[in-house]
Amino acid sequence: MTDHAAADLPPRAGLDRRRFLAAAGLTAAGAALAAVGTPVRAAARPVAAGAFRVPIEDVRHTRTWMAWPDSSAIWGGKLSGVQSDIALIARTIAKYEPVYLCANPGSASRARSLCGPSVTVLTTIPVDDCWMRDTGPVFRTDGTGGLDAVGLNFNGWGNKQTHAKDALVTGRVAAHVGVPFTAAPIVGEGGAVEQDGAGTLMATRSSLVNRNRNPGLTEAQIEAALRTAYGASKVIWFDGVRGQDITDDHVDATSRFLAPGRALVQMPLSTDTDVYAKDARQQYQILSASTAADGTRRAVDQIQGPDYYKIRSSNPDFLASYANYYVCNGAVISAHFGDTRADSAARATLTRLFPGRVVEQLNIDRLGTGGGGIHCVTQQQPAA
Repeated sequence: MTDHAAADLPPRAGLDRRRFLAAAGLTAAGAALAAVGTPVRAAARPVAAGAFRVPIEDVRHTRTWMAWPDSSAIWGGKLSGVQSDIALIARTIAKYEPVYLCANPGSASRARSLCGPSVTVLTTIPVDDCWMRDTGPVFRTDGTGGLDAVGLNFNGWGNKQTHAKDALVTGRVAAHVGVPFTAAPIVGEGGAVEQDGAGTLMATRSSLVNRNRNPGLTEAQIEAALRTAYGASKVIWFDGVRGQDITDDHVDATSRFLAPGRALVQMPLSTDTDVYAKDARQQYQILSASTAADGTRRAVDQIQGPDYYKIRSSNPDFLASYANYYVCNGAVISAHFGDTRADSAARATLTRLFPGRVVEQLNIDRLGTGGGGIHCVTQQQPAA
C-alpha cells in the first residue's frame, strides 16, 4: 500500500491506515511477539536455495488466500464498508479460482453472509486485519511438483499496528496447506517485493532497508536474504518514500513484472510533483535501464494513473493504483476510481497486456481510503 495523493492536496489530517500509531495502537502482545527488527525464527530447516523459486503471479493458481477484517479499533466507522469491499473482491476472484478467507470465529458468519457460498471461510487461522499480501506466506515451487512456503516475519510494518495474530498467519496457512515452512532471516512484507519468476526481484529501500524492520543489517545482507528466500539472483532497488505511509512505500502499488523481460509502471500526471510522483518516475527510469537476470534489456510499459481531483474519493490517504491489480486464473482483478477517462484507459491497457484474460474493474473505494488495494489483500498459492 502506498499513497500517491498529489502534492497540492490538503495536508493529511485525522487517523487512517497511514497513521495507525494511535488509532490501532501497538498492543503489548503485538510488541512482545515481534519487536522492531527481530525476526520470528521458525524451528525448521534453513530457507532452501537453488531449486525453489517464487513464480511470477500469472502462473496457474491452486487458490487465493484472503483475510477478513473485524477490528473497529483499526477501522472505526469504516469497517462495514471495508468488509463489503473485501467480500466483493473475494466473490469476484472466486469466479475464476477457489478463495480461502481467514476469519475470526466471531465474525465468520458475517463473512460467509457477504461472501456467499463460492468463498471458503476458515476460522482456524486468526487474523488482525485484511492485508494478506503482507501477512500471508510467500509460496515457492521447484518445477517438479514441489511446493513450500517462506515467511517474511511480519511485524506490523515496523510495529505501527497491532499484529499478534497476523504475525502467525504465515506458518498457520502453510500448516493448513501441509507444506514445509521456513522463516527468512529478515523482516518484510509480500507487498514490498515483486518477482519475475526468473531470477529478478524489485523492492524499495525505504521499506526493507529500514531500522523499523531490519536494524543492523546492511542493504547487501538484506538483498542476499531476499535472493535466497525468493530463489532469485538479483534485486532492482528503488529509493522509495520513507515515513509517509504505514508501509514506507511498497513497490506493488507502482511497479510490477509482466514477464522476465518486461515490467509495468503506473505513471503520475505530468503536473504531479509530490514525492510519490517523483518516486514513480525514478522507478520507471531505473527499470528502463535494467536487464533481466539473463542479461537481456527490459521493456517497460506504462499505465497512466488517474487525476486525484477527478476520482470519487476526496480522502487524501486514498490509494488510486491501477497497478495494484491481482492476476488470477483467467482474469485480472483491478479497480476503477471515478476518473472515467483514466479508468477506461487502464482497462484497455490491462486488456492489451494480459491477452486471453478477463479484466474485472471493481469499486473498492472504502478499502482504498485505508491506503490499500486488491493486490494488497490477496496472496496466491501457485499450483505445484
